[in-house]
Amino acid sequence: MYLPAPDAALSPRTGYTRTHWQAAADALLASVEPYATEDRALYHFPGSRESWSGRLSDGLEGYARTLLLAAFRRDETALERYATGLAAGVSGVWPRIEDRSQPLVEAASIALALRLTRPLLWDRLDDGVQQRVADWLADALTAAAWPCNWELFPVTVGGFLEEVGHEAGASRKAIDRGLERIEQWYVGDGWYTDGPGRAFDYYNGWAMHLYPVLHAWLADDRDLLSLYGGRLQTHLADYARLFGGDGAPLHQGRSLTYRFATTAPLWLGALTDHTPLPPGETRRLASGALKYFLERDAVDDQGLLTLGWHGPDESVLQGYSGPASPYWASKGFLGLLLPSDHPVWTAQEEAGPAERQNEVTPVAGPNWLLQSTSSDGLVRLHNHGSEDVRYDPFYTRFAYSTVTRPRSSPPDNSVTVGDDSSREGIVPLGAGEGWAASRHALSSGAELTSLVVAEGAVEVRAHLVSGAAPGTAVHVTGWGPAEDGNERTDLAGVYGLTGDDSRLSGTVGHGPTLFVALARLTAEHNPPPFGDLVSVEVRRATVDDIHDAHDAHDLTVRWASGSEQYFRFGCTASDQGAATSWWSVAPR
Repeated sequence: MYLPAPDAALSPRTGYTRTHWQAAADALLASVEPYATEDRALYHFPGSRESWSGRLSDGLEGYARTLLLAAFRRDETALERYATGLAAGVSGVWPRIEDRSQPLVEAASIALALRLTRPLLWDRLDDGVQQRVADWLADALTAAAWPCNWELFPVTVGGFLEEVGHEAGASRKAIDRGLERIEQWYVGDGWYTDGPGRAFDYYNGWAMHLYPVLHAWLADDRDLLSLYGGRLQTHLADYARLFGGDGAPLHQGRSLTYRFATTAPLWLGALTDHTPLPPGETRRLASGALKYFLERDAVDDQGLLTLGWHGPDESVLQGYSGPASPYWASKGFLGLLLPSDHPVWTAQEEAGPAERQNEVTPVAGPNWLLQSTSSDGLVRLHNHGSEDVRYDPFYTRFAYSTVTRPRSSPPDNSVTVGDDSSREGIVPLGAGEGWAASRHALSSGAELTSLVVAEGAVEVRAHLVSGAAPGTAVHVTGWGPAEDGNERTDLAGVYGLTGDDSRLSGTVGHGPTLFVALARLTAEHNPPPFGDLVSVEVRRATVDDIHDAHDAHDLTVRWASGSEQYFRFGCTASDQGAATSWWSVAPR
């Protein structure tokens, strides 16, 4: 992909400017054109992979997602080509929108593109084509959606159809229904779960915030924009911390092949004036992510986005991932809706959070702890509240980072009790200054209460096993190897565990048993030994003020910086005789 020379004055960190974003969009649009069918209604990209929706649906996906890119680019020549495909598609080529079908997803991209470019595309269609397009889209108003971000696709279609006066009543009903559904998944502090349960990932940004905020903005609905824009603004304070100093997003969650779609909420905040970020920081984070992927084989020799993370990589795909799926990365070009004289394009780049200083930040909504170090730009996510067992291991590991990915053998960042390494039914126990904790039950009936305490690049990981038979083996792993090999990982047992950097082992005793390890992921060339940075003390203590309590474990963490944290673990018998683990935290 050809890009202009870097602009070190305006963008001293990435070299990218609005011109680079335009050039990238133009190159991606030009590269997909040879794969359009003769009538331009479908885009069939090369390769043998098909999604579970089949080739026809995949071809529609190719049309819809690249149309969205043309809409953000406002490329009139390209839009003329897509107008031809639109007329053919709704004349019998495209599959109908049915309950929980992939065309419902693509209808939202088509409707959003039409709404954004109405004078350039929709208004130039003849009446017959407009009617057929509206009729095809209208099926989205009543199609059943999967109970997740899919509820917002009828909202997006309804917003466009209501604007052009097609089935206004049904459109309004679809909008209200979808917006009402996502309210049950809003957990506060700017975070949604992606449907029932506790599935937290980038879908917060590129779906749960994107569609309602854009709808409110395009409808010029000040009350809605105040509500959803306010949530976005709160979310972005956390979201900005999910990018490494090299531009990499965290390797966590599903649909990672959308890559720099992660930048969409950054642009959206600037577009709607609902962001806590300075303009130069917004562009730095967004351009950093685009540059990160373009420099790591996201685009192949034909100029097409590959199915993967860097290059092709099936480990980040799901069954719904077809050859055109990566083109939801088009959402990352939302910033091109901002005029060239907007401050987000004219301000000098500013450092992102991971570059400014070491930080350990609790994130209340998903019950995460974010740990970043400015010396190497690494970001680590300690997960004590997010899960989606359908997509393990991208949700249920104890930690993720911007330079590592989940590993299967042995599993990274995991605890195995007996032969059970599963992590389902996570119960968040809170996140505070420098710590986060959670509890989950094992299939055997045993329970694992887990705590992480972090400062700088060092982590103290504590796990209390209760309800397991004496003699049960426990294995603890830390970080897997980094993707480029420049980072190092360390793991050491400090209480109840022995072993090496790859795996620690211990044994359950009589009653609740505490295991404590130190872990580190760093790109520092010669980091100090753990002993110079932290000391950990564990004491057994009898708790007299809790009925039927077993002996407790007192954990004290003393950092070289002078700070000290104190935690207590224990286990209480219920009236039925079952043991329930508990813990508490108190500053000293």
